[in-house]
Amino acid sequence: MYRVILSTFLFFAVSILQSFGLGKDGYSIQVKVSGIKEGMFQLANYYGDKQYLKDSCKIDEKGIIVFKGDEKLEGGIYMVITPEKKYFEIIIDKEQKFSLETDTTDFIKFMKIKGSEENTIFYEYLNFLNPRGKEASDLSEKMKGLDTTSKKAEIADIKEKMQKIDNEVKDYKKLLQSKYPGSFVAMFLKAMDEIEIPEPPVLENGKIDSTFKFRYYKDHYWDNLDLSDERIVRTPIYHGKLNRYMENLTIPMPDSINATADIILEKVKKNSELFKYTLWWITNTYERSKIMGMDAVFVHMTDNYYKKGDAYWVDSLQLQKIIKRSDQLKPILIGKIAPDLKMKDGNMKEIPLHSVKAKHTILFIWDPDCGHCKKEAPKLLEVYKKLKSKGLEVYAVCSAVDLEKWQKFITENNLNWINVWDPYNTTNFRHIYDVYSTPIVYLLDENKEIIAKRIGVEQIEEIIEKEAELSEKRKK
Repeated sequence: MYRVILSTFLFFAVSILQSFGLGKDGYSIQVKVSGIKEGMFQLANYYGDKQYLKDSCKIDEKGIIVFKGDEKLEGGIYMVITPEKKYFEIIIDKEQKFSLETDTTDFIKFMKIKGSEENTIFYEYLNFLNPRGKEASDLSEKMKGLDTTSKKAEIADIKEKMQKIDNEVKDYKKLLQSKYPGSFVAMFLKAMDEIEIPEPPVLENGKIDSTFKFRYYKDHYWDNLDLSDERIVRTPIYHGKLNRYMENLTIPMPDSINATADIILEKVKKNSELFKYTLWWITNTYERSKIMGMDAVFVHMTDNYYKKGDAYWVDSLQLQKIIKRSDQLKPILIGKIAPDLKMKDGNMKEIPLHSVKAKHTILFIWDPDCGHCKKEAPKLLEVYKKLKSKGLEVYAVCSAVDLEKWQKFITENNLNWINVWDPYNTTNFRHIYDVYSTPIVYLLDENKEIIAKRIGVEQIEEIIEKEAELSEKRKK
């Protein structure tokens, strides 16, 4: 009897709690912004260097907005965006049922929070930071207008004041970290701290190790960031650090970038969300890079991660496209032997690319109807005339199928280099050399190794000269 009554009581108690949104997972964030009486508010979250909409809500007759959902939001830094597209940031963590009230005159200064300790800490920090940030900005602007020779004392005074502000902020961040250990705020404040580098050691020859500081900084770059915490990807912090690590702390060469990429991917491999973002960003960034040769990074990522099934979020169709693209690029990476082409000249005589005896060979793929080709071909002819005596040859592949147009253009422009074509595409040259536009220029050495590709005609001479200089250095 008592068991039945107790069970019935619990059933109604749970039902009542659920009706208020207290007995189940989910979020309920109440917002009131004085100064805004109508319109649509949005809730968005950071993800890497982008922001994504999570929820939206109209202001009710009382001037209140309630973002609400049955499933909990993923932890991170979010943005509450007003109808005027201004915004303020909030923390989303374990506490997901809280209220905020502020004013359009100053979101941070007038912020009042109920039910969220993380946001209370966050706004404690922002209210400390903001006036000091403004003071530092004003001092910086003041210093810009001073003459560095006649106002040395005044400049020194400004620098001292700015250093004092910087020290105050650093001390306050440390205070918050010790005061609220384990909080999300403490975690991302630590992540923003720079690595403290010790003094470099003295080498056996008595000289100071000039590379120590850089090597130490790079080796310890991730020390202050908890790479096991997936929330960090939903802040502006992780993307900025990743971008700096790859772009500023790594030699811009494919082998160096691949090695650095493997290091960070190894560090985040146990954090699925961070691994996903890191692999995606590196692959996407270098596949689209305008720097010559960076497609080798895309190939490396595909071979070592996508082909091995590590990109669990990519569907099978997209995965096939990525792998197909990588396999297409692999044979034409810089440093590879250019695939041979066996094409015919105007007399239907077969001339293989690999049969060309020259110190340097330009593979020039063009079309007589292409406006850009018409401009570049005469420029290339001038380079050819200048460098032919130094061992330069041009293997010009016409991508069109109109024999008359091809031969007319050659004759009119006196293109007396090796001219070949493949009207029936028996060599599959468009696919092999990734021809999606014309003209395309590949520079090959005497062994037909690809030195440069997709370059402008005006770059050819400079690249050949630099390659000659490097060759001389290697001999010494």
